[in-house]
Amino acid sequence: MGAMTALTDAYLSRIGVTAPAAPDVDALRRIVAAHTAVIPFENLDPLCGIPVADLSADALSDKLIARRRGGYCYEHNGLLGYVLDDLGYEVQRLAGRVVWMHDGADLPAQTHQALAVTLPDGDGPWLVDVGFGGQTPSSPMRLRTGPVQQTRHEPYRLLDHAEGVELQAEIRGEWRSLYLLGLRPRPRIDLEVGSWYVSTFPHSGFVTGLRAALVTDDARWNLSGRRLTVHRTDGSDTTLLDGPAAVVEVLESRFGIAVADLGDRAELQRRIAEVIDI
Repeated sequence: MGAMTALTDAYLSRIGVTAPAAPDVDALRRIVAAHTAVIPFENLDPLCGIPVADLSADALSDKLIARRRGGYCYEHNGLLGYVLDDLGYEVQRLAGRVVWMHDGADLPAQTHQALAVTLPDGDGPWLVDVGFGGQTPSSPMRLRTGPVQQTRHEPYRLLDHAEGVELQAEIRGEWRSLYLLGLRPRPRIDLEVGSWYVSTFPHSGFVTGLRAALVTDDARWNLSGRRLTVHRTDGSDTTLLDGPAAVVEVLESRFGIAVADLGDRAELQRRIAEVIDI
């Protein structure tokens, strides 16, 4: 363990995982599973006009650990990257373009972060991504094109692409593309520029809509606006929440988000009321 032991101890306590005896693939799988089940994907800061530009270890641990909040890809994978570094894994930060539900032929901006993780014995790299919202890969995958790889939930595969690789998931019998991932490691400043852009651009989905997600062992819990959907292996159920007060209650009770961190509850409900039908 290195200089960030306090951060790592606090992180492992937050997700309910004991410190691994060794930085092996089994420990990596346990950490990914616990992280996606405990720390929610959410975009409440951009929704409320709060830019997400500081991806330092202190800023991310303060928000996602100390203040019991969630975040999006730059925050989730940023925090996990610091922890895995500390635990002895070799971590590279990668950037990608989200094509999931993207309409149009033009490439979207490079606004996603994922991790390439190699074990101390050289095994890897493994693709680790705990920050892709409702379709977050629930297990590490070998960063290798070709074979179908089964996660704790759906099968995934990586295809060769001019950008690097293309990640796809098999959803209801159909292969769906999620993102195009570059394989060149990116410095933090590049990632902070991407995070600032998606958290402040007026037409960003993180500014104009509400999203939250958790991935448990048996289900994917997704909140979009006021639609709460639970995806399980035997089907999906959607509940249309009554209004902003009900949405805030679900953010607290189901997703474990400390919404008091955002200040006045009535103001948060007012802002949610503006976007819940999007």
